[in-house]
Amino acid sequence: NTSGHDFAFHIQSWMDISWQWHQGVLFPRWAAWANFGFGEPRFIFYPPISGLLGAALGQVLPWRVVPGALIWLMLVTAGLAMFRLAREWLPPRDAIAAAVLYAANPYHLVLAYYRSDFAELVASAVLPWVVLYALRIRRGGARGLVAFALAFAATWLSNAPAAVITTYSVVLLFCVQSVAEKSSRALLRGAAATASGFGLAAFYIVPAAWEQRWVQIENVLAPELRFDNSFLFTHSPDPEFQLFNWKVSAVAIAVIGMTALAAVFASRKRRDGPEIWRGLLSLGIVSTALMFPFTRIAWQLLPKLQYVQFPWRWLVPLDVVLAAFVAAALAPARRKWIGWLALALVLAAAGTAIARDTWWDDVGVPLTFSVIQTGQGYEGTDEYQPLGCDRTELHTSAPRAMIASTERASASEQTRTHADAGERETRIHVQRWSAEDKVISVDTPRRATLALRLLNYPAWRVEIDGRAEKAAAEQVTGQMLIPVPAGHSLVEVRFARTLDRTLGGLLSLATAAILLILWLRQRVSTQVRRAPGGPIAEGG
Repeated sequence: NTSGHDFAFHIQSWMDISWQWHQGVLFPRWAAWANFGFGEPRFIFYPPISGLLGAALGQVLPWRVVPGALIWLMLVTAGLAMFRLAREWLPPRDAIAAAVLYAANPYHLVLAYYRSDFAELVASAVLPWVVLYALRIRRGGARGLVAFALAFAATWLSNAPAAVITTYSVVLLFCVQSVAEKSSRALLRGAAATASGFGLAAFYIVPAAWEQRWVQIENVLAPELRFDNSFLFTHSPDPEFQLFNWKVSAVAIAVIGMTALAAVFASRKRRDGPEIWRGLLSLGIVSTALMFPFTRIAWQLLPKLQYVQFPWRWLVPLDVVLAAFVAAALAPARRKWIGWLALALVLAAAGTAIARDTWWDDVGVPLTFSVIQTGQGYEGTDEYQPLGCDRTELHTSAPRAMIASTERASASEQTRTHADAGERETRIHVQRWSAEDKVISVDTPRRATLALRLLNYPAWRVEIDGRAEKAAAEQVTGQMLIPVPAGHSLVEVRFARTLDRTLGGLLSLATAAILLILWLRQRVSTQVRRAPGGPIAEGG
């Protein structure tokens, strides 16, 4: 497999989810094997689609094949989405050409070979549908609103940085339509559709937004991950960081140049689809500008834009523009196959160069599988550490449960328990240890503190003999500490549904119900108009 920057992160997530499925946890929230078995709330904050899709492929394919299968599946999906967008403007054959170009576009090669960012690849595969429904929002009716909301929600459930880019992209498209038509209709309908998309994804967005206060999410904006260090051709004291930045910058400059040239020739077809032409041209200009340092003020002021981290991520929408404009530019040519052949050779050369330059790995997949099967676990992430946790200080060989300290009993307790306890040793028995449910029985002659191989997090609920108990956290590591009384105790620790998760789920269900009603009403109305003797028939 090509082992890019995020390869290990995604493989670990897929296998962790798969392991939890076998325990009956259908929608995991806690990455049980992160931090070498101490866990982390990774799945609350990381969008779920790529993880669930990778885990699902792992149920039917050998794990070594899953990364390549997911890449292939997303590239095919991207091509289908681009074909649907291009058909709004171009004949079928030219739309097919646009689809192939988008599937194999230069940034997809970077994602597949250099970055292994499977989540961003999923979002990129959905983006052409989002652009299509955004351009049709003014005239799509309830069905168009539902289609946009579903596609928009899918981006937020795929990759957060790409979702931020998509949000700003559709706002731009809505504004361009409203200005061109001198009407607020597109903007108002677009706002309603966007709100619906947020509502559908609320079961992920609400907990991720609310529970950020419980983790060290600020590490997402560490100096090496900040936008002002990743503009095109940025200079950096880190030679490896600068080398990669310049590689991506070279790809970006090539895409920008090809898009600009194609836009000149594609302008002849702007009369065939003025809405698409205006929207894509605006999107291409803004996407290009935001990759350069002179837009630093926009990165600082626009809400959440800094969480995109890398300005060259705006290549995702720019490649949509590239595919559409190149296909439109070559459409009227008599010998268009010459142009497509030349472009295919360029892409083949670029793909070959990138494939030869990346790191190929045949150990990562079986190694990750082994550390999960043996209970060793894998390394965690900085941004998902609970507050007060320094994951580098965790004892990776710690048992699942142990006595961290004992307290001296009072004189009356000593007299009462001396006959039974005596010099009895403390006994700990782990009855159950799953991803979201831990049950431990403890026998101790005196009050003690039980330390679990688990990070303390507000969603964990602790009960001792059926009574709620508040857990504490070790000062440096954040390891969960539970005070237990003298004698026999049954300690139960469960990952509970927090209020924010409940509210997010209810909001998603309510939004889905409203959209379903709107869609059904339009469908019934359409059938009535088309029925014999209906309004259309009566009107002649």
